[in-house]
Amino acid sequence: MARSWFAFLAFAAVTIACAKPKAAPVPVPSAKVVHDTVTVRDPELDKRVSRLELQLLARDAQIEDLQARLEDTRAEVVRAMAKLQTVASRAQAASAMAEAEVSLQTMKTGVSADPPEAAQVTRLVRQSATEFDKANYGGALYLANQAKMVSSGYRGRLGVSREGARPGETPFAVPIKLKTTSRGNVREGPGTNFTVSFTAEAGTSITGFSYADEWVRIADDAARTGWIHQSLIARP
Repeated sequence: MARSWFAFLAFAAVTIACAKPKAAPVPVPSAKVVHDTVTVRDPELDKRVSRLELQLLARDAQIEDLQARLEDTRAEVVRAMAKLQTVASRAQAASAMAEAEVSLQTMKTGVSADPPEAAQVTRLVRQSATEFDKANYGGALYLANQAKMVSSGYRGRLGVSREGARPGETPFAVPIKLKTTSRGNVREGPGTNFTVSFTAEAGTSITGFSYADEWVRIADDAARTGWIHQSLIARP
């Protein structure tokens, strides 16, 4: 009887052990996929950018050198004119100086900051006044005309930026001094279908900035701008 009771207890213990619930599996976090952005550089493009940067540095240095040479040439011209008192009259020099001063004030009107050309025009106007006080009227006239030319270049650049380049418009490397060969109309755009801005008399001094087909974008000494046909202009 004791053996039967012991066997029964053993069987019950085994049954309970087998019936014990299994521990729940520990959840495994799902793997996170990370996508990295890989930048692939183009060696040829890098080389091209480097070459362009070097060309820009060289161009800037060339411009600075040319500007220095221009200043030296101006000084030489003024010294030469000081020896030729009859090159220009006092009235001619005074008139040109007044026009240069008006051009300078016009440049500064309506802008929040002085344009880069303003400093150059200011310097030329002061140099012109200095030579005028020395009775070097030829030198004063020359410097005043240089100031007006720089001012005209600024007006042309400003006109392009405000109006926007016309289709097919190509800028000159530098502003070009021109004159009208006969009386002709200056229009608001490159074509006879545009409105006439003003009429230029024969012999009018103008500055050319760009061209589109046979039309040239110009400005005169009175700060008037527009387009004139190529057949009406020539180098002075």
